[in-house]
Amino acid sequence: MSISTPGGPERRPTVVTTGKKPAAGRPASGAKPGAGKSTGDSPRPAAGGKGKGPRKPIAPVKVSQGRSWGPIALFAAVGVLAVAIIGFGAWATFQGSKSWEKRADDISGIVNFRDKDPELVKGSNHQQGSLKYAQAPPVAGPHNASWQNCMGDVYDAPIANEHAVHSLEHGAVWITYRPDLPADQVAKLKDKVAGKEKMMLSPYEGLDKPISLQTWGYQLKVDKADDSRIDEFIKTLRVNASIEGPTANCATGITATGTTPRDGNQMPTQ
Repeated sequence: MSISTPGGPERRPTVVTTGKKPAAGRPASGAKPGAGKSTGDSPRPAAGGKGKGPRKPIAPVKVSQGRSWGPIALFAAVGVLAVAIIGFGAWATFQGSKSWEKRADDISGIVNFRDKDPELVKGSNHQQGSLKYAQAPPVAGPHNASWQNCMGDVYDAPIANEHAVHSLEHGAVWITYRPDLPADQVAKLKDKVAGKEKMMLSPYEGLDKPISLQTWGYQLKVDKADDSRIDEFIKTLRVNASIEGPTANCATGITATGTTPRDGNQMPTQ
């Protein structure tokens, strides 16, 4: 290329092409910007776009997959329940394999007169008249030939020891209470006795505890009618403590109250 400047430096130079291509990125003289470019070289706007070029690819979102605690908690609960059932079954089997005497000895506070005084609990010693007992209420020993009716009888007045002890020999549980025991406590005791064979209830003067339970050779004294040991005593010793067998009669006995025993047809003095 040669440049001539006729007329001085104030005139625009005349460009003479020599056949060479203009430098890359610079348009040739007289050409419009963008002229000569192929339409295939320019990127096509994305569909629906406004000519701003292609959309950038969306990066995938990584979702953190934590532990599913619902099934884990369910399996754990089922496991705990299974262990509890198996444990209870084993405990029940063990308890069932124990004799009633062993279960009775396990009751807290119970007094076993069969061990303390074997002579006292021999039984079958019928005597007439009023008798003296070492325990109050008595739990065994000589007694009247007639027993107190013990078919779930609830007596509102004291009964004769001599008849009550005979009922114990037949396997009855005799529950006694202080005459001043609150009415709601007495009502709870009545619910445990009323209508149940080999059970009877009566007030008893001079108790050193509010409530005392007796069966042949065993005694338990408690303070309240809702003491769980009462039910355990009844469950373990009713019928089982009989020395005359489970068929020993509790019906057709004395139904009258009063602390003086009846000998045959003799009427009580009080």
